[in-house]
Amino acid sequence: MTSREPAGADPAGPDAAAPGPTASEPRERLRAHLLRHRLAGGRIPTPRQKNLRSYRLFGQGDPQALMGLDPERRWGPGAVLDLMAERCGVRPEFGYGHGQDTIDPERTLDALDRLAALLRRTARSRGRVLAGTGHPTRLPAFHGALVRALEASGCAVLTPARGARFREPTPDGQRTCTLDYLGPVAVVRSLDAAPGRSGRIPVGTTGGLLHTHSPQPVRLALSALAAAGQAPPDLVLGDHGWLCGAGRLGVPAGGLADSNDPAPFVGEAEGTVAVAVPVDDGAHPECYRALSDYVLQRADLAPYRDWASPSSHWYHP
Repeated sequence: MTSREPAGADPAGPDAAAPGPTASEPRERLRAHLLRHRLAGGRIPTPRQKNLRSYRLFGQGDPQALMGLDPERRWGPGAVLDLMAERCGVRPEFGYGHGQDTIDPERTLDALDRLAALLRRTARSRGRVLAGTGHPTRLPAFHGALVRALEASGCAVLTPARGARFREPTPDGQRTCTLDYLGPVAVVRSLDAAPGRSGRIPVGTTGGLLHTHSPQPVRLALSALAAAGQAPPDLVLGDHGWLCGAGRLGVPAGGLADSNDPAPFVGEAEGTVAVAVPVDDGAHPECYRALSDYVLQRADLAPYRDWASPSSHWYHP
């Protein structure tokens, strides 16, 4: 230095803008959010015994556990556990069979950064996007926020096969279902649910929404595009069968996956799924707003949050 500033002086002048948040600040705030809402960390709601059961079923080729994935090799329960410890952060001890399990929040944050990079590339190329969820009461808002930001950047949002009917196996037996959309996000609705006064289930309501692991909805959507002479989407955003079903058909796919859903992580390890974000997927829908905000900010798609505002949702439990 060739001169010294008076104590407390701002070398940039009194009118200089206040420095913005560093790259680490949003990440640290989201990390705290993940822990507070048990989306990651050592107090996730999914018990260890449920995780191990899912890993065993995946190794046995159970269709619900595979979610449409066709693994390149055989994955026994031990190999699945090793992978989930690496990708998700569950406890690696095979002998630990009962109690609390974990999702490493650092792995969640790293995967959200990879998802942001995937969105950034799609936005730059103005790609075509399809979104769907097997968690119709939990995750549509998360996927919808990403899709709408991509649409605002010039991407085309696809909603194929709306109203298509199909039979879907459920724990309660076969059901007649239809592919519906909540905004831009595809969901599965049971037509066997209790009808309204008109004798029909009103499209667009929450009645009859099904939680599903099935890849059939994304297969229907992609088949409808092909039948209309359209190319596959450049990106599928989703979870469960939307991730694995799209990835198996060669369509880039990214989204969220819980610690008891090994298929997306196996798909990611084998190069079938582009990004699988380890996070509890059964929380209140509002809990995922912080995640979508973070992804969009990292993707340079929507830096609209005032990260330092005390009124921001980051500061509320």
